[in-house]
Amino acid sequence: MKRLFKLFQPRAQSGQILITLVVVIPALVVIVSAYLSLNASGYRLERSDQFRTQAQMAADAGADYAVEQVNQNASWAGTGGEVTLQTDSQKKVTYAVTVTNNSSSSKTLNVTGRTYFPATASTAQETVPVSVSLREVTSGTFSVASGEGGLQMKNSSKITGGDVYINGAVSLSNTAQIGLSTSPVNVFVADDVCPVPPDSTYPRLCTSADHPAQPISMNNTPWIYGNVQANNQTSNTRMSNPGLTASSGVSTVALPTYNRAAQKAAVSTTLASGFSCSSGSQTWAANTKIVGNASLSNSCKVTVQGNVWITGTLTISNSAQLNVSNSVGSTIPVIMVDGSGGVSIKNSALLGSNASGTGLEIITFYSKASCSPDCATVTGTDLYNSQSITTITLDNTASAPQTVLYSYWTAVLIKNNGQIGALIGQTIQLQNDGTITFTTSTGAGTSSWVVNGYRRSF
Repeated sequence: MKRLFKLFQPRAQSGQILITLVVVIPALVVIVSAYLSLNASGYRLERSDQFRTQAQMAADAGADYAVEQVNQNASWAGTGGEVTLQTDSQKKVTYAVTVTNNSSSSKTLNVTGRTYFPATASTAQETVPVSVSLREVTSGTFSVASGEGGLQMKNSSKITGGDVYINGAVSLSNTAQIGLSTSPVNVFVADDVCPVPPDSTYPRLCTSADHPAQPISMNNTPWIYGNVQANNQTSNTRMSNPGLTASSGVSTVALPTYNRAAQKAAVSTTLASGFSCSSGSQTWAANTKIVGNASLSNSCKVTVQGNVWITGTLTISNSAQLNVSNSVGSTIPVIMVDGSGGVSIKNSALLGSNASGTGLEIITFYSKASCSPDCATVTGTDLYNSQSITTITLDNTASAPQTVLYSYWTAVLIKNNGQIGALIGQTIQLQNDGTITFTTSTGAGTSSWVVNGYRRSF
């Protein structure tokens, strides 16, 4: 009985369940709170990412719209404020565009996409700025353009890219060639070389009565592949694809002009004793004037940060390099050279472009006129006598990709092979075995603006 009685006696309470509840319940509360906080944080991140994506899409849409507007009107200056791309009761998505004109052939689109939440908010939840660089591409332009001195080609020299526009006459000899059978070019010859002999009225367009010679002359086995139009030309010999298509109606083309006075006025740095470099790396700052001659040789590398004016001559030889700084973007630095000796680029020398594909423009201004090198115009016998003076020479595998070589009143001479952006001169001479593929256009034509670069701004 005692044993049975003990079975029904109440036991002492130890409090273990209470202790467990005191520990477990707060822990559960912490876990649930953390879980809810994590979910809320994840939601906020997801919503922020969604808003950022919408702002990015708005920026891209604004960039597409801006490129279209610039191609319709090159003077378009931007949206003038925010343009609503999408809106509803909860959010609003907009873009805004401003345009920076870097140069006549370069623009930057500054595009900002924004997402507002709620739609009535005055401050954007997410903002995405992007920068789009544009460059002008011109079709129907000329990579070879000469004045009345004309184009002279001999030996195995070739022009394999870009249209050719000659104000004077064309002379081809040996195995010289313009165009390819698989890639013909357009050739325009104005025959603007009269009277013969020259006088104060030189130059003017010739008539058939002025002289018996035709403006395109061929000796030995040269060839022109392309559409040839030449005033007073009747012979179609050694021309094909399709060859001579017009013997009249060709007008002279105005060679590009340059504001020489503005570059001189902008000078901020002067090297009074010329410049000589045979090793190492140096820099020419923007708006530099070099008094006297500039010489780069051997392993010397000079980086150009803007326009440079050289009062003497420029010589680049023996693997030396004159390179365009990345800092200029798509703005072409102009090297203006005044000396009668002009520019000599030889022996594997390089005129290098920057990461944007921007090269140099080298212009020589010497002429036989008394106003040289500051002449605004040169005509008559002064122009005729200047055309035979060579002020730019590229020789012995020297290379100038994306660079324009321009003899303003005189001649440019290319020997051997090398890459060249474009040639302009009163006279252009190609000799030896140079196969020149031109990569830069000059002159007027139909322009369009294309995207040259895209980057997110932070």
